[in-house]
Amino acid sequence: MTLSLGLYRAATGLLEPLAPTLLSRRARRGKEDPARLSERLGRSDRARPAGPLVWLHGASVGESLSILPLVERLRAERREVTVLVTSGTTTSAALLAKRLPAGAIHQYVPVDAPGAARRFITLWKPDLAVFVESELWPNLLLEAKAAGTRLALVSAKMSDRSFARWKKRPDAARQLLSGFDLILAQDARAHERFEALGGRVAGEADLKFGAAPLPVDEPALSVERARFLRPPLLIASTHPGEDEIVLDAVAALPDRPPVVLAPRHVERGPAITSLAEARGLTAVLRSQAPGESADVVVADTLGEMGLWLRLAQASVIAGSLVEGIGGHNPLEAARLDCPAISGPFVENWASAFAGLEAAGGVVMTSPEGLGATLAADLANPAAARERAARARAYVDARDAEARAGLSRILELVP
Repeated sequence: MTLSLGLYRAATGLLEPLAPTLLSRRARRGKEDPARLSERLGRSDRARPAGPLVWLHGASVGESLSILPLVERLRAERREVTVLVTSGTTTSAALLAKRLPAGAIHQYVPVDAPGAARRFITLWKPDLAVFVESELWPNLLLEAKAAGTRLALVSAKMSDRSFARWKKRPDAARQLLSGFDLILAQDARAHERFEALGGRVAGEADLKFGAAPLPVDEPALSVERARFLRPPLLIASTHPGEDEIVLDAVAALPDRPPVVLAPRHVERGPAITSLAEARGLTAVLRSQAPGESADVVVADTLGEMGLWLRLAQASVIAGSLVEGIGGHNPLEAARLDCPAISGPFVENWASAFAGLEAAGGVVMTSPEGLGATLAADLANPAAARERAARARAYVDARDAEARAGLSRILELVP
């Protein structure tokens, strides 16, 4: 073991007795689940099922969502395998509770201390551990490798800060990365960085890609298609502060199409109708008036983004017009041939937007420029359709890479 890894293990071992107190403080601030703090210490009230077990780890919401296609393939193709998914935030735990298929197990990831890591590995005895994006926890990795667990790092990326830090400890980086049986980089830059640190990178695959097009309820699609005399403009997944920006832009359009505004949190529907009416626009709630026409239809129902993307002539991917949200998934629009426009604040989906922009598959605009961008886009639908075709081609290629990456991971399952 390298000196720096030895010092890290010693330091985390000395600090480990403080972990219960620190976790309790975090729980009082709402950052931990007080009923499940034992999981953060490597303990669980659940027993390990018999047979092979694959452990998948994603730190937060984005990484956890990207794991789901792999979970679904494991459950479909290897039903004898138990799937254990860990994450580190209460938000991701709540999401996974809704999205994981029956039979999959969720646990909070243990803190990266020697005792907690050893207890976790001893309890679950994973045959394969898959880490998503940038989670390199030395104690967990070393304990898993010592127990004979195969290791995969997928959608692997490394920030400028992390790369600079690991370059100062090249022996430690090399030891940790050499323990992986499979590394799939998120993009070319990550590929170069992991290889520079001593990793053996087998290829590139971003697990944010690889999903199927969003589903649709065909009877509901027929009802909603009849509502609109012309295809609507979709404003997808708005947050507070964004509704005013998009409604101001919409109200000023010279040739205004009908608008579907889908807030990220549907309980904000009535407030959004009031904002629309204050700007001289008629507005209805989808939940209360299916089929009724208005300037703005507020989509206050869940699970219907596939419907709206199929209907829309263009879409604005919100979560990107104010700071602090980080953008939302632009791939769903591309898979359904819907031209997309986005604001500039997309750090949670930076690589996807960068790829789409390089392919000419998305228009990026400032909040102040949204109105002019919408007017220009709606005035040239042929150009918008060509942009959507470029986005679809780019995403189709990346989806194929991601599915091939999933197959490489499945080959490691005993």
